[in-house]
Amino acid sequence: MKIISMIPARYGASRFPAKLMQNLAGKSVILRTYEATVATNLFDDVFVVTDSKIIFDEITNNGGKAIMSQKEHESGSDRIAEAVANVDCDIVVNVQGDEPFTERESLQKVLEVFKTDTNKEIDLASLMVEIDDWDEINNPNTVKVIVDQNSFALYFSRSPIPFPRDKNAGAKYYKHKGIYAFRKEALLEFTVLPMQFIEATEKIECIRYLEYGKRIKMVETEIQGVEIDTPEDLEKAKRLWK
Repeated sequence: MKIISMIPARYGASRFPAKLMQNLAGKSVILRTYEATVATNLFDDVFVVTDSKIIFDEITNNGGKAIMSQKEHESGSDRIAEAVANVDCDIVVNVQGDEPFTERESLQKVLEVFKTDTNKEIDLASLMVEIDDWDEINNPNTVKVIVDQNSFALYFSRSPIPFPRDKNAGAKYYKHKGIYAFRKEALLEFTVLPMQFIEATEKIECIRYLEYGKRIKMVETEIQGVEIDTPEDLEKAKRLWK
């Protein structure tokens, strides 16, 4: 089974423009993420896929591999699907460019899902981490996920799910970590499935898979890390790096 990682990297992020080129302990965020992904030693190859000459040069000038997107894309999945269309691989792992604390343990858990899925019932797998801070649970920048008894995703939302009408009912809240592992065919199919209103409303691309009946296996991890969505996140990452 050939496994590659693609890191979609857009320069003009809406919430924090140019965040991937911000300095994190002497290197850019995107270079830190690329190096961390390579350092897991889990992949046959690792590429950054970008629409930006600045990011492309940042990676290649530091000895890494990068691919320039040929088209404009609405989502990271669309961007990497274009890049892998003619690449020989079975599993594609999408590591978000703003995840400089990407580590081996969590990624390995996600990949194990496919090694035991002999009937190919799983289209993609992703990570979740339990959260109990109500500020984070209510933060729309934190995507939450709920799962069924077999840990397949039921829904993703920027709102608290489930809604805490009864806080003593024992509900657990999970944050969705932005790492996906796809079967290549599921990823390519994503690009021809029209976006529906739920995905467009929440601005969460993996909802499209659920809307079209795809199965997303969620894997729990205890490793939080820091996703850099805001300048405050960057400062937190700098403190954590030290």
